[in-house]
Amino acid sequence: MLGAGVSVLRTDARQERSGSGAGIVLVLAACGILMALQQTMVLPLLPALPALLNTSAGTASWLVTATLVTGAVVTPLIGRLADMYGKKHLILVTLVVVVAASLLGAIGDSLVPLVIARALQGCGLSLIPVAMATMRDVLPPHRVPGAVATMSASLAIGAATGLPLSGVIVTYLDWHWIFWVVALTGTVLAIAVATVVPASAPASRAEGAFDYLGAVMLAAAVTALLLPLSKGGQWGWTSAETLASAGTGVLLLFLWVPLQLRRAAPLVNLRVSARPPVLLVNACALLIGFALFSNILITTQMLQLPASTGFGAGMSMLQAGWCLMPVALVGILVAPIAGRAIARFGAQWVLLIAASELALAFAIRVPLSREPWQLLAGAVVVGAGLSLTIAAIPTSIMAMAPITESASATTIGALLQSVGTSTASATMAATATTWTVTVDAHTYPALTAFTAMFWISAGTTLTAAALALALVVRSRRYAARKRTPPHPDE
Repeated sequence: MLGAGVSVLRTDARQERSGSGAGIVLVLAACGILMALQQTMVLPLLPALPALLNTSAGTASWLVTATLVTGAVVTPLIGRLADMYGKKHLILVTLVVVVAASLLGAIGDSLVPLVIARALQGCGLSLIPVAMATMRDVLPPHRVPGAVATMSASLAIGAATGLPLSGVIVTYLDWHWIFWVVALTGTVLAIAVATVVPASAPASRAEGAFDYLGAVMLAAAVTALLLPLSKGGQWGWTSAETLASAGTGVLLLFLWVPLQLRRAAPLVNLRVSARPPVLLVNACALLIGFALFSNILITTQMLQLPASTGFGAGMSMLQAGWCLMPVALVGILVAPIAGRAIARFGAQWVLLIAASELALAFAIRVPLSREPWQLLAGAVVVGAGLSLTIAAIPTSIMAMAPITESASATTIGALLQSVGTSTASATMAATATTWTVTVDAHTYPALTAFTAMFWISAGTTLTAAALALALVVRSRRYAARKRTPPHPDE
C-alpha cells in the first residue's frame, strides 16, 4: 500500500510538473529544429567561402568538420552533466554557447573566428538527446512516445529547412545573417526554455563525481576516429595521417573501456550499455545514422548535377533546397503517427517495421532515380521510415535505462548516430572518386557511385532490421518466461 501511494504521488508530481505539456514539447522541438538547422545552413556558403576568406576549399571545409567533431565529442559529456546537475540547466547552457558562437560567426570575417564559431555551434547537437530525456522526466508516461517522436522529427525538419533558408539568405542578404538568424532565434528559445520547461525532479539526478579523465580520453578517442572519416578523402585513405589518427582513436578506446568499468561513477555506464537489448538498439542507431545522412546527401547531389550527365537534374542549391522541403513536411506528418504506433505496438516493433521499409525503399531507389520526381518521391519515402526509426531508437533506450542515467544513455545513441553520419559522408566521398564521369571537361560522380550508395544504405538498414528482429524475439522470450508459472517442485 505504501509503495502504491508513493507511486501515485510520483505520477501526480510528474503530471503537475507537466501542466503545460504541449508548450514543453513545442519549445523543446523548436530548439531541436534550430540545432539541426544550423548544421545545414552553412552548406550553400561553402563554394564561396574560399574567395570570401582568402583560403583553399579544403581549409574552408573545416567549417563543417569542426561542427561535426565537436558535436560528437561534447554530446556524451553534456549527457552525463545533465544527469548530474539537471537537464534543464544543461539545455540552457548549450543554448547560451550556441548563441555566443553564432555572434562570433556573425561578426567574423576571417577563417579562424569562423572555425571556432562553427566548432562551438557543434555543442548544439547534444541538446536533442538531453531534451528527449527531459521529456521522460517531466511528462506523463503516456505522452512521452509522441513527444520523443516530435523531437526526433525536428532533426529532419531542421536539416531540410536549412538548405532553402540559407539559400535565400545568401541570395538576398549578407552571408553573416546565417549566423545572426541562429543567434537571435537561440536567444528567444533560451528565454522560452527558462520560462516554460520545468526542472526535472531531484530523484532523477545521478550521484557521484564527474569523471574528468574518462571525459578527456573519450573526447580524444572520438576526435581521432572522426577526423579520418571526415578528412580521409583529402588526406588519402591510406595516408600516414589517416592511419595514425584512426589507430590512436582505437587505442584510446581500448584504454578507456577498462577505466570506465573500474569507476564507481563512470562517464558512461558500460554495464548498462553492454546489455544485449541496449547494445542492439545502439547498433541500430549507428546504422540508421548512415541512412539518415545518405538520403539527403545523395538526393541533393543528384538534383544539382548537370543534366548533361544523363541523370542529374541541373538545379541550383536554392532550387534543390526547396525541392527537399517535402522531406521536412513528411517528418511533421509522421511524428504523431510514430508516437501513437510506439505507444500501441512498442518501440521495438516500430523500429523493426521502419528499418525493413527503409531497406526496401533504398533498393527501389536504385532503378527509380532517373527523373527529379523519382528522386524526390524516393527521398520522401525514405524520410518517412527515418522519422519512425529515429523516434523508436531513443524511446527504446530510455525504456531500458535508469532514470538517473537517461540523458547519458540517450546521448550515446546520438553519438553513434553521428558516427554513422560521418561514415556515410566518407563512403560517399570514396564512391564519388571511384566512379566518375567527365562532361564538358568537368569530372562528376558517375551514376554507379550513387547506385553503390543506395545499395550500401539498403544493406545497412537491412542489418538494422535484423538487429531489431533479434531485439523483438529476445523481448518476447523474456516476456514468455515471466508469464510462465514456476514448477511446483521448484
